[in-house]
Amino acid sequence: MNASVRAVTRAAIHKGWTVKGICRGFQGLIEDEVVDLTTESVSNTIQRGGTFLKSARSKEFRTPEGRQKAYETFTRHGMDALIVIGGNGSLAGAQDFAKDFDVPCIGIPGTIDNDLYGTDTTIGYDTALNTIVDCVDKIRDTATSHDRIFFVEVMGRDAGFLAQNSAIAAGAEAAIIPEDSTDVDQLAEFIGRGIRKSKNSSIVLVSESPQDGKGAQYYADRVTREYPGYDVRVSILGHLQRGGRPTAYDRILASRLGVASIEALDEGQRNIMVGIDDDHIVYVPFSRAIKMDKPIDPELINVLGVLSI
Repeated sequence: MNASVRAVTRAAIHKGWTVKGICRGFQGLIEDEVVDLTTESVSNTIQRGGTFLKSARSKEFRTPEGRQKAYETFTRHGMDALIVIGGNGSLAGAQDFAKDFDVPCIGIPGTIDNDLYGTDTTIGYDTALNTIVDCVDKIRDTATSHDRIFFVEVMGRDAGFLAQNSAIAAGAEAAIIPEDSTDVDQLAEFIGRGIRKSKNSSIVLVSESPQDGKGAQYYADRVTREYPGYDVRVSILGHLQRGGRPTAYDRILASRLGVASIEALDEGQRNIMVGIDDDHIVYVPFSRAIKMDKPIDPELINVLGVLSI
């Protein structure tokens, strides 16, 4: 996100515009936590993870009264447009703000889940993916040495992009993801296909599932009960996935989208998300980016199935 803030700031200044940074997102807009951004203030930030502007959830902004406070801050500082970097919640907030006050808002997709419709990838996804692969590579050393099955839980909630692609990249035996939740028992299928007498250790990537509780621990407990004899372990990577230096790909993506957001404003665009489709910049209406489900490529599921035998 820092690379994106840097790109937005410098692209706007290049056009002769003034840029304000809002600390802690929508909550900061409500509480008037606004700072000036200059070329110098965004220097030496592209290599840093997270966001120097900080981020926060805001229940207050979900209310008309909260958005009214935010708009008062917006007008008090003479702002003309708002650029929002984030996932579904952030873009939904931008959509509401634009609707309430007719403010031009541009969204930049920033979420490690990669679940926003209309863009091939989102800022942070590639960095998180590489972090997961690095962790799984280390876990496999233990799994192999001790003949264990490891269930590794990664973020993703309702989207399995991280689990599916990290499983392929790390040579895992299976990925249990929400997009593949058919009538077929994914665990039984994995046991039947992925564990043979010649394969005593296995890695299974599992998308977190906070709503139904079927995360890595759930599947590990099932193996212990239903398939006794296996040595099973669980590793939940948690917020480890959200930190670290961004990859080169993420830095380039964030820079491109940041510049594209300013170009979109200059063209008179409003209430859209800038995204990447087949390596080209695209404009996606908020309503489509937020509400439409982003499908996972079924070929990826097939590839992992073929390679895990």
